[in-house]
Amino acid sequence: MHVDSWRKGRVDYLERVVQGNLHKISSSMAIFRRWAREKALKPSETGYLRRARSGTIVLQFSKSGDPAIEKSYSTHYVSPALSERKQEKLQEKLNGAPKPVVFEILRDSRCSECGAEMESGSFLLMEAEQPLCLACAGFGDLEFLVAGDTALTRRATKQSQRTAVVVRFSRARKRYERQGVLVEGAALEKAEQECLEDAEDRAAARARDAVRRREEDRELVARMAKRIGVLFPGCPAHELAAIAEHTAARGSGRVGRTEAARNLEDQALTAAVIAAVRHKHTEYDATLAGGVDRMIARHRVAGKIEEILAAWRA
Repeated sequence: MHVDSWRKGRVDYLERVVQGNLHKISSSMAIFRRWAREKALKPSETGYLRRARSGTIVLQFSKSGDPAIEKSYSTHYVSPALSERKQEKLQEKLNGAPKPVVFEILRDSRCSECGAEMESGSFLLMEAEQPLCLACAGFGDLEFLVAGDTALTRRATKQSQRTAVVVRFSRARKRYERQGVLVEGAALEKAEQECLEDAEDRAAARARDAVRRREEDRELVARMAKRIGVLFPGCPAHELAAIAEHTAARGSGRVGRTEAARNLEDQALTAAVIAAVRHKHTEYDATLAGGVDRMIARHRVAGKIEEILAAWRA
């Protein structure tokens, strides 16, 4: 009797939690819709789809399938400032089913349908939480195109009626990373031929782009060095040049490549100078190498950094 009462109380509690969450979601959506109307955004219904062997499946948001709920969740809001062409392209993209994802497995597995063994490094597709070999998934005739050649991948994918994205889990980065795509053989051959035909033109375009980027980088470094010199007039000229060159390196991911730094915002450039001082003029790197926590290491060198910055500001 006691157990039954506890179960009933638990069910009642869960029902209240669910109803409360639904109420919060409904309130949040009402606020969002009001904000969208105030901004004169244009409502646009979008179909959410999933690809399966049997064809394209329309996804459902609610358990009940209530039309009002489904419409509410599937409505997007588009800026009226977008051109008609851009709105059409956006709608086409949203209404399309995402490409199937195939996994390059890290350990041996077995197809749930035909029972075939799949060794580490093989490809499989998960459907309804069950692993399928490429043959059972309907992708057995597709060819793997490894990532790396953007033009070839773009052309082969565009010309292939069936495609799938191939990913592999990186234990080091704790995430799935794209390895390439599966495409039809005929599409791949045609894409390869097209790439051969205009290879020289694309190489020339890449060379022109490289020259343009180098010139843009030189201009950015010069502008950064000039502004840093205003913020830190006591900073030696060779330090100015080195800091600007280091922080503006393309593809580095450093603060110097952020939009704020490219716009020469003082806060971003100051952060770049602090980072340069930390690594070049303190024991920060050696402290990290000794196993000290990053935040503790930064605290230890904070005084030295402020001392140098104060001298450079003078």
